[in-house]
Amino acid sequence: MLRATKIIATLGPASEKPEVLREMIRAGVDVVRMNFSHGTVADHQARHDLVRAISAEVGKEVGIMADLQGPKIRVGKFADNKIVLKEGESFILDVHCQLGDQSRVGLDYKELPGDVHPGDRLLLNDGLVVLTVEKVLGGEIFTRVEQGGPLSNNKGINRAGGGLTAPALTEKDIADLDAAIAMGIDFLAISFPKDGADMAYARKLADAASSKYGVGKVRTIAKVERAEAIVPAALESIIAESDGIMVARGDLAIEVGNAAVPALQKRMIALALEADKFTITATQMMESMINAPVPTRAEVSDVANAVLDGTDAVMLSAESAAGMYPVQTIKAMAEICVAAEQSDRVQLDTDFLDQTFTRIDQTIALGALFTAHHLNATAIAALTDSGSTPIWMSRHNIHLPIFALTSKISTQRALSTYRNVFPIGLNYTKERDAALQEVEYCLKAMGAVKSGDVVVLTSGEPMGEPGGTNTLKIIHVK
Repeated sequence: MLRATKIIATLGPASEKPEVLREMIRAGVDVVRMNFSHGTVADHQARHDLVRAISAEVGKEVGIMADLQGPKIRVGKFADNKIVLKEGESFILDVHCQLGDQSRVGLDYKELPGDVHPGDRLLLNDGLVVLTVEKVLGGEIFTRVEQGGPLSNNKGINRAGGGLTAPALTEKDIADLDAAIAMGIDFLAISFPKDGADMAYARKLADAASSKYGVGKVRTIAKVERAEAIVPAALESIIAESDGIMVARGDLAIEVGNAAVPALQKRMIALALEADKFTITATQMMESMINAPVPTRAEVSDVANAVLDGTDAVMLSAESAAGMYPVQTIKAMAEICVAAEQSDRVQLDTDFLDQTFTRIDQTIALGALFTAHHLNATAIAALTDSGSTPIWMSRHNIHLPIFALTSKISTQRALSTYRNVFPIGLNYTKERDAALQEVEYCLKAMGAVKSGDVVVLTSGEPMGEPGGTNTLKIIHVK
């Protein structure tokens, strides 16, 4: 059984060797993530080039995501690199402090004193340390340690309930955005957007850079990780202005509390599906496999539940970037996804109730799903230029593979995040009957279908024009 759910793996020291990356792609990686919080532009360029080279060697077009750092809401450095705070102690966050000690530490985010008030709770080091603000004087925030623990250089700061005013795109992010698009990346992940306006601004910058460098459209991904971003109006506007969203459970959990995240995950995935956008579920999915060759049962359940929620992709961070078992982790994640997908229910008839379709190409796409399901077809195939037809199909669960046959490499890579879509490069002719024969031959050659199978095919006439899908054909494979 083909795996419908896509796997995204973060590149890092553990996975940037050619022999390791090659095995990761063969094990099932669909998209690689380059984390611009670490490394130089030259480092990322080298990784980008390596991914393209290995992808060509393996024969699989892997998408590349540039994940921008976002605002650095962090403490500064300590003279001894690390301290341990105890409950009840006083501690000062001081914008003017150069090197911290047991009593105070500096701030990378100099605007923090203007964002907080007495009574606010600040969560540091992924929530392991909790400070309560007692007063603010100038550039100093006087706090009381509510929950003690270790605190080292450059650890992050969140405010419980959100409310920090840092912009989603910093000067560094804008420079990195330009460099990433010049490389030819496929996806751009924006950290900490508050609303749709942040994503619209990112889209404007991305489109300008794409035009400057003569590259195709880059898909934007909103990382939903602020409390402000989950307010219904804000979340809906973020989804509307993005190509996809990432359920970034780490920072989001710190701001809204761990207990709220599972329900939020389900809501975000459902809203994105309804809007024909893709979703990525991320953070600590296989965390134990950083150091262990097998996942915990809780991690298995977490990945499986994300699949059953309808996520398009699941993402690995440190597990593949710095872990001891990057290839084994991908194999384990792929196995979990397939098992979960087998138990997922098909509800196409219910999905189409009370729906109105105003576009011919969308009607053909969803008609193909309905036809394939009720004819017990082996597969669905879509001759596509832009990728829109298989994207519409992928928003509905069906236990049939959707093969997107396209002559454009950029479309192959863009479809690498969509659930149950399998992009295939095919330079088909513009003559309809010959093109249909080429599709049948291609699917038979790759072992996707055999003689006697039924395939539901969508195409457009004239062929090769974006948005021109207007034909549905039922093929009995010879």
